[in-house]
Amino acid sequence: QGVLSNISSITDLGGFDPVWLFLVVGGVMFILGFAGCIGALRENTFLLKFFSVFLGIIFFLELTAGVLAFVFKDWIKDQLYFFINNNIRAYRDDIDLQNLIDFTQEYWQCCGAFGADDWNLNIYFNCTDSNASRERCGVPFSCCTKDPAEDVINTQCGYDARQKPEVDQQIVIYTKGCVPQFEKWLQDNLTIVAGIFIGIALLQIFGICLAQNLVSDIESVRASW
Repeated sequence: QGVLSNISSITDLGGFDPVWLFLVVGGVMFILGFAGCIGALRENTFLLKFFSVFLGIIFFLELTAGVLAFVFKDWIKDQLYFFINNNIRAYRDDIDLQNLIDFTQEYWQCCGAFGADDWNLNIYFNCTDSNASRERCGVPFSCCTKDPAEDVINTQCGYDARQKPEVDQQIVIYTKGCVPQFEKWLQDNLTIVAGIFIGIALLQIFGICLAQNLVSDIESVRASW
């Protein structure tokens, strides 16, 4: 609950509680599974048609979302930038968000949304003269390039990193932002990502076809009575 409330506070959800999203998705999955299972077991054409139509609507919504994501990809990029920067501002406020950022930066080998200087948004890491923090003009340890020989993480490796020239920064920390690195990851794994979405779509189409085929068989048998 704490994690979800923090996510709500750093995203532009207008006070919407993400818990309701989980409840709605869970409810839809239950209704859909119940209708398909009972409809097949009891040979209930109404439930089977409901299952087929409902699954078709979900498939259409997914297809629409995919098209809109392609058309409005710049807007999605801006929202991702907004989300990451809000996380940066709240980095020290919550341990869960801190772990989320550290995992993201380590996994994608990135720092900030579009670069290490995005950490100026955080009151502990900004480079202003009024900042008395020891982490001033630095970055979190998750921005640091990893030495395979080191078994213990040096949590102070990012201290004063952004005070160095850009050439020296590239040796110590990741200088690429997480948004460009995420785009690169998508491009490198486009086949896998596309394969997963196509596989889910085929399963949905297969379920619709099976339900419609069963409805046709039931109606043909009833017509012969």
